[in-house]
Formats: sequence, C-alpha cells, structure tokens
Amino acid sequence: MAFYHKLGKVPNKRHTVFKKENGDLYAEELVSTHGFSSVYSLVYHCHPPTLVRQIREPYDVSPKIAREKHLKHTSLKGFSLAPADDYLESRKPVLVNQDLHISLAAPRHSMTDYFYKNSQADEIIFIHEGRGVLKTGYGQITFSYGDYLVIPRGTIYQLHFEDTANRLLIVESFSPVRTPKRYRNEFGQLMEHAPFYERDIRIPENLETFDEVGDFEVKIKKEGLIYPYVYGSHPFDFVGWDGYHYPWAFSIHDFMPITGMLHQPPPVHQTFETDAFVLCSFCPRLYDYHPLAVPAPYNHSNVDSDELLYYVDGDFMSRKSVEKGQITLHPGGIPHGPHPGTVEKSIGQTRTDELAVMIDPFRPLMLTEDALALEDPDYYKSWMN
Repeated sequence: MAFYHKLGKVPNKRHTVFKKENGDLYAEELVSTHGFSSVYSLVYHCHPPTLVRQIREPYDVSPKIAREKHLKHTSLKGFSLAPADDYLESRKPVLVNQDLHISLAAPRHSMTDYFYKNSQADEIIFIHEGRGVLKTGYGQITFSYGDYLVIPRGTIYQLHFEDTANRLLIVESFSPVRTPKRYRNEFGQLMEHAPFYERDIRIPENLETFDEVGDFEVKIKKEGLIYPYVYGSHPFDFVGWDGYHYPWAFSIHDFMPITGMLHQPPPVHQTFETDAFVLCSFCPRLYDYHPLAVPAPYNHSNVDSDELLYYVDGDFMSRKSVEKGQITLHPGGIPHGPHPGTVEKSIGQTRTDELAVMIDPFRPLMLTEDALALEDPDYYKSWMN
C-alpha cells in the first residue's frame, strides 16, 4: 500500500551529511524498485549494508514439479501438512507458475538465529493460525489470525511466534503487489466505494535500532536458491527511514464486502492485484436481497485463468465437506460451480459466514510433489449426486 511514511531520525535533505553523535556518518541506502522509476525508500544505517564476512554454499529450494499440465479439478488437504521446527524448512510450495509460488507452512519456532530476504518476489503471508511479531529494520508489525502481511522484495525480516501452533498461506509474487487500481483515485488514495481504507492498513512501528557488529546470517532467496550470507553488522541497524517501500499488514476481518440485490461476481471481493494474478477475500456478508435471488454462485467457466480457493473458516455456501486449510483448484478451460443441493439450500438464506482467500492466476498453475502428498484424488467427482 504505497503511501509516504517516516520513522526514526532522517536528515532534512536526502543525500546530505548525516552524522552520529561521535561525528561518524550514517550510511544512506536507497531501496528502489523498477530501477529508479517506481516506489522507493531511503534508509539510514549505523553501518554500511555491504559488510559481508562470508558467503556459504547455496542450496536448492526450487519447487519440484510433479504435474506440469493438467485439466482436473483438484483439492489439497492443507492442514495435513506436517509441522516443522524451522520457518524456511516448513514452507512447502504446492502450486506454482512463472509468476507466483503458493506455499503452505506450519512452523513451530520463531526465527531467532538467522534472518531471511526474498530478493526477487513480494510475499503475502496470510496468518491462518498463530500470532506474533514481524520484525524488520523498518520497525515491527504485530500479527494474528486473519492478517495479510505484505513484505516487499528485498526486505530482510524475521517472524517471531508466540507459540508453536502456526499455519500460514504464503504467496510469492514476481511482480509488485498492489491494491486494486479501480479503488484508487488519481492521487493514489483509496476511494469511498473501496471495501477497505488506509485507516485499516497497519504500517511498521516501534523502530528499534540494533547498532551491533558481529556475525549475522541472512538467508537470501533468488532464482530457487538460498544463499547464506554472513554479514558483519546487524540487519536491523536502521536509525531512520522514509518513503513508500516498506512492509505492511491488513486484516481480512477489516474487509467490508460489497453486496447487491443479485449475486455479485468475484471482482467485488478483490483485495490485491499484480500484473499476473488477483487475490480476493471472501468474508461474512449479507446475501443478495432480490426476492427471487439465488445467493449461491452460478456455474461458470474460467476461460482465461485458473481459480484457487483457500478455505479459512465458516460454512462455505457452495461447497460440501469443506475443511480448514483446504485448497481447491479449478483449472481454466472447464466449468465449475456449486455442489449438488447447495443452490436450493441457499435460496431464502439471509447471510453467509464463509471466510476464504481466492487467487486467480492468469497463467496455469502446476502441482508440485509436495502438493500430491496432500491431494484428495476423488475431488473431481464431488459434483456427482
């Protein structure tokens, strides 16, 4: 969510002398996107961000594709993913293409002995279970059930969890994550008809400067490899920063659904957009109020995109036997729709309490080996009476 923010100490003019109390200079860093032509922030470090003591051997974390091409409605039992102690080891990519990677994670422990940076993808981390603090040099953001954490590429971070029961849906986007353009005016402000507002956006606070030297491991991801860098100064040594490039959070519970007399199409639920996919939030809402309305969604064919639903909570009106953490993938090219009996059941109902995340990629998704371990092989038959 690009709007100007400033935290900590910064000089009156950029690219000017900015000294510590002992007379040494703070190290200025421009964190820019699309070269110098998109959003950026200016960061002021206690030490230059270039102090590298060691680069250890990189290791491969690229998704292992199991099913590159397919045309079958697919369901994954996400909560069947076994928890793992380490955050990065717990991240299992299940559906991927050249534009985004969708992963599930169930980490037991906080990141305490290393830091992480995704150098080529923005990350959207949806908190399904768990609570804690996202820590970065920009400051801290507390998170809990239902939060989207949007972490722009190049941000070094740690996740600190309050306990060991954590479930995450992670989307890596290789193009920038934005709020929908149709909800913003020419100045970038969210308009009155948008289903959320800048007041709902949580930005970093509690900037804590770690003026420390030593050995600090930062695991940097690029092109499917993790490069373990050992830096000579603490990554969170920011004394101040300002700009438009920083992590932020938004709760799915703050999304205010748009309703109508007749069934509203999925774009009214859109929360984020990129060049290659959209992400929507299906939230509790009143049903359509035309006297003859059919609240359940009609059968439809996704001609230009796959449709992925991640079920979070509640009673999803168009599905039977939905579980928390379940993923359904309906590939572009064949129709899908409500399960038998759900259309009739929806007539006359006044509201739904469903909670889900939807992702529509513009290019087909591929299933990974980790996905096959979670697959319900008979899901495609679930429309038969």
